[in-house]
Amino acid sequence: MTPVQDIPPHFYGQLIETTVRVVAWNVWGLYGPWEEREAAIITTLAKARPDIVVLAESWAKSQDSQCARLAGPLGLPHYAFSGVTAQEDDAALSGVAVMSRWPINSRASTSFGDLRVQQAELSGPRGPIQVYGVVMDAWWFDESHERQEAVKGLFSEVHAAQDDRIPFIVCGDFNADPDSDEIRMMTGRAAAPVQGVAFYDAWEVAGPGDKGCTWSNSNPWATQLLWPDRRIDYIFTAAPRRGGAGHPRSAALVGTTPVHGVYASDHFGVQADVRY
Repeated sequence: MTPVQDIPPHFYGQLIETTVRVVAWNVWGLYGPWEEREAAIITTLAKARPDIVVLAESWAKSQDSQCARLAGPLGLPHYAFSGVTAQEDDAALSGVAVMSRWPINSRASTSFGDLRVQQAELSGPRGPIQVYGVVMDAWWFDESHERQEAVKGLFSEVHAAQDDRIPFIVCGDFNADPDSDEIRMMTGRAAAPVQGVAFYDAWEVAGPGDKGCTWSNSNPWATQLLWPDRRIDYIFTAAPRRGGAGHPRSAALVGTTPVHGVYASDHFGVQADVRY
């Protein structure tokens, strides 16, 4: 009998064995001792060596920006950013950034209700990669309806934009647990608002088997909200794709330990290696 792993469904074709590394991280804007936290963010990301980084609650103001500060140290010279006026600093913008090792062919900023999105199509060495970096502004427990409506809008956009030959990555801070209706829509456990769109949850597919909480009371910046430990940050990849493009091969958390005594953010980040 032929082993199951040797006979993938015919629509995949030959599986892609190379990968691209993606990190999604809510980096908490300019809150707290942000310059010390920024140093910790750089140290953490440099160790992770990502090819693509999506930063939720990234910042920019005047001629300065987090992307510009991180680009050189991380070897991610190409970036796209969109933001709105930050609550903690009227002179700053807080938003979503996509940073890349490779050039950005196209970019667009949009929103679906409470979901802010920075789109970027990257020109990688083995073909294009579609990335949607997101942050969900409806963040309290009782705002599931708003998050569901935002996800429905996202699905409509994704359905029109997707190309089944290349990886399609949607990642960032959704402010929702894996068993919420809005995340169940993403993973196919609830009725999809648009047929023909489904996503892998990288942590579920390729994580080490624990809960993967990105909001954790082991992080002193997180304890102020009195929340339970939660997994609210995600790397989703659209499926199926030819060759298994975008299929998660491994997943891990980043930023779970302090750097020189400082936690980099109030969130932990998510890292995934996906087929590319």
